[in-house]
Amino acid sequence: MEALEIVHVNKQDQDSVFAMLAAVLWLGNVTFTEVDSENHVEPVIDEGLTNVATLIGCNIEELKLALSTRNMRVGKRNDTIVQKLTLAQAIDTRDALAKSIYSCLFDWLVEQINKSLAVGKRRTGRSISILDIYGFESFERNSFEQFCINYANERLQQHFNRHLFKLEQEEYIQDGIDWAKVDFEDNQDCLNLFEKKPLGLQSLLDEESTFPNGTDLSFANKLKQHLDSNPCFRGERGKAFTVSHYAGEVTYDTTGFLEKNRDLLHLDSIQLLSSCTCHLPQAFASSMLTHSEKPIVGALHKSGGADSQKLSVTTKFRGQLFQLMQRLENTTPHFIRCIKPNNFQSPGSYSQGLVLQQLRCCGVLEVVRISRSGFPTRMSHQKFARRYGFLLLDHVASQDPLSVSVSILHQFNILPEMYQVGYTKLFFRTGQIGVLEDTRNRTLHGILRVQSCFRGHQARCHLKELKKGIATLQSIVRGEKARKEYAILLLKHLASISIQKHIKARRCRKKFKRLGEASTVIQSVIRGWLVRRCSGDIGLLQFGGKKGNEAEETLVKASFLAELQRRVIRAEATLREKEEENDILHQRLQQYESRWSEYEVKMKSMEEVWQKQMRSLQSSLSIAKKSLAFDDDSKRNSDASVNGNEETESSWESNGGGRSSTGLSVIGRMAEEFEQRSRVFGDDAKFLVEVKSGQVDAMSLDPDNELRRLKQMFEGWKKDYGTRLRETKVILNKLGNEEDKVRKKWWGKKNSTRII
Repeated sequence: MEALEIVHVNKQDQDSVFAMLAAVLWLGNVTFTEVDSENHVEPVIDEGLTNVATLIGCNIEELKLALSTRNMRVGKRNDTIVQKLTLAQAIDTRDALAKSIYSCLFDWLVEQINKSLAVGKRRTGRSISILDIYGFESFERNSFEQFCINYANERLQQHFNRHLFKLEQEEYIQDGIDWAKVDFEDNQDCLNLFEKKPLGLQSLLDEESTFPNGTDLSFANKLKQHLDSNPCFRGERGKAFTVSHYAGEVTYDTTGFLEKNRDLLHLDSIQLLSSCTCHLPQAFASSMLTHSEKPIVGALHKSGGADSQKLSVTTKFRGQLFQLMQRLENTTPHFIRCIKPNNFQSPGSYSQGLVLQQLRCCGVLEVVRISRSGFPTRMSHQKFARRYGFLLLDHVASQDPLSVSVSILHQFNILPEMYQVGYTKLFFRTGQIGVLEDTRNRTLHGILRVQSCFRGHQARCHLKELKKGIATLQSIVRGEKARKEYAILLLKHLASISIQKHIKARRCRKKFKRLGEASTVIQSVIRGWLVRRCSGDIGLLQFGGKKGNEAEETLVKASFLAELQRRVIRAEATLREKEEENDILHQRLQQYESRWSEYEVKMKSMEEVWQKQMRSLQSSLSIAKKSLAFDDDSKRNSDASVNGNEETESSWESNGGGRSSTGLSVIGRMAEEFEQRSRVFGDDAKFLVEVKSGQVDAMSLDPDNELRRLKQMFEGWKKDYGTRLRETKVILNKLGNEEDKVRKKWWGKKNSTRII
């Protein structure tokens, strides 16, 4: 199954092949039983017949009719009658069907293998063919099969003798070699006994097979009558005859010769195969119908029941053998003789008589004798001079091939008895050409070594130049590639810097926004707490008269509210002054930013731009110093105002009493915060001016960024401080209104002038 799969036979065809083989085996088990007194028979319906019908895919009744009856055409109208078969005829029909199925199956497998290997379609090269055939057969009883096999061996032995004896000795004679002819046994007479027409064994067998009343005994008698004078033939008693083959005498029994030679498969069996459901029997029937049939002229017998019959087995066998011999003649043959060491099939045991008999039968002894006395190695003058001429000098090698060949033989001191010079070839005895081959191989090896060294030197020089050119080309290509990649990386770098700048700016803005919102929330909480605290004290003042003890209540003096209003007014004035100062600082910061941007642009140009930028920085330094002096004056003013506020607050606290301390503490903390913040902003601005002017060394500090940050902090603080002042003002206004109401309620017109 593995072999069938290798040659691409599918699973369905494999099953069909095994089914046909099984059908052939089961056909041998089909038996017959007599149905009347005339020895007519019918197949027994048993396991064998049923399995055959199942395997080939036909009806069991049709199979019975095909094995037990025969349709015959008689008369001018070709009327068909059915003739029952006797036991011998039925057995022959059964066997013919089995052999036909097996033969067609073999041919089909060969065709499938050839299709798979595509044999015969493309012959683009040489091939080697192996023919394996059994030797001469001689048994106690030799029948038609041994007759065909021994005939084929006679033909192959003739081919062997022709090549090893006839052709070789003819070649010696044609080439003018001094040669003593070796006698050998020729089997041409035996081949004439088989093939001669019209009185040869095969011709007489075919002739007797066509006769309707021919029997094996009549065939044996005819052979004795016509061939008794042939030295290779001897008639025996009864149906036997003896043939003197090349290997020895073989006695054949003619029993069954005629029927086996006919091997007729009647039309009924072919029709049975064509009616099968399996595709292989149908293909077999179609192949059998398309084969050419040989009409028998003038033979209108009725035994076969058909007008024509197939070629006999002997004729087909002879035709196939001639095709084989023709192919062998067109090739260069090599023979391998297999010797049977003993008749017991045991290893390590040799029967001398048996081995010697086989050597004589195969002609091996004559072959050895010719090989020892002959010249097995031969070569034409042209080929010899072409193969070994380079071993000589140039002036000798330029001569004709015969002179070159003789010069080579003399130069290497080959003995005259070891070779002979023919008309077209040189003939050497065994082992003489080996000396020339060794010398030739050594010389060629030396030449090849020199050539290999020189070619290696050339190849290394070429490789060195090639590597140098490749390195130059690679450097150019890699440089261009690196420049392009650097340009791309530079663009990516600039793009990444731009992206990072925007992302960082956005993050800083978000962070600043979150801080501002958080500070606003904290401030709102603190302010709310302060407002709620102040509102609680005022509520105590507002609802204190309802407790019934008016003598113990604490009254808010009019001077307390007036002092609060004056402080609010001063704080607003101070805030306006700081706003004006902030505007001036903002303008100066803008000037610094514009000048610094110009400085950054000019630093990327020539040295002259750097000098101009230095002068710009010097001018900006003078402006910064003036602004610093201005900041110092404003700081002193703010300190004076804060001190005045503190004096007023202390006097107010001495006049206001314990419950008014909350409002005064709020104003005091705001004043302290204002003073502290103004001092911090002044110091930071002075330090940044010194850094930018070069008076202070700060490598990791960017003065422009710090100025912008300081500006943003000042703007945020100013906004926050203004908001807190406005809220304080609102609270003081509310306290003033409440104080006015209380005063009017408790002191009337007497204290109204103080409140005003």
